[in-house]
Amino acid sequence: MSDRIALRGMRFLGRHGVTLEERLEPQPIEVDVELEADLSAPAASDELADTIDYAGIFELVRGIVEERSFRLIEALAGEVATAVLAAHVGDEPRLEAVEVRVRKPQAPLPGTFEAVEVAVRRQGGPSGGDSSAGGSSAGGSSAGGSA
Repeated sequence: MSDRIALRGMRFLGRHGVTLEERLEPQPIEVDVELEADLSAPAASDELADTIDYAGIFELVRGIVEERSFRLIEALAGEVATAVLAAHVGDEPRLEAVEVRVRKPQAPLPGTFEAVEVAVRRQGGPSGGDSSAGGSSAGGSSAGGSA
């Protein structure tokens, strides 16, 4: 069983959605990233150099959400997962997997709801790279034509 590091409830403004209106003005996007890695070395050493850089993950996610535009939050979540794995190839501790959840609280739906959420999980390969694709969609994906 792997240990986990989670960055939950990261909030950014991004231009993501199927319609032009959704992409014209930045809207709130929430992201959770959960990393699986063996954390026994940093637990024993109590040294920052022995663990995964949380600040680096935060800035990586911020850059993707705020500087890029995706029609689907499924694509946004997949890009975040792929980028996190790629940024940690060859690092110790080895990143075994990453799960990314993206929430869009202001998706254009005809009713009251908390958020549309998509979750994707990617496994790291033997050297920490992306070796498989998996994912799930919770709360609906682009039903009604918007993500």
